[in-house]
Amino acid sequence: MTPQKAAPAEQSSGRKPWIKKTPVEIVLEQIAKQEERVGEMREELAHEERELAKLQQARTVLEAQ
Repeated sequence: MTPQKAAPAEQSSGRKPWIKKTPVEIVLEQIAKQEERVGEMREELAHEERELAKLQQARTVLEAQ
């Protein structure tokens, strides 16, 4: 194994070189991920609330009979 042969093998693996992040960058990434998760949860909650409203309407119709 010569260094010339080892270098192409590393590049062909498709991995990106590791870039060290500062603690600030790590926290900012965590904040962005958490904001994204909260946004998805809010959308899901809005959908579930609409479904609940439909079911409650159906209950009032059924109870009125």
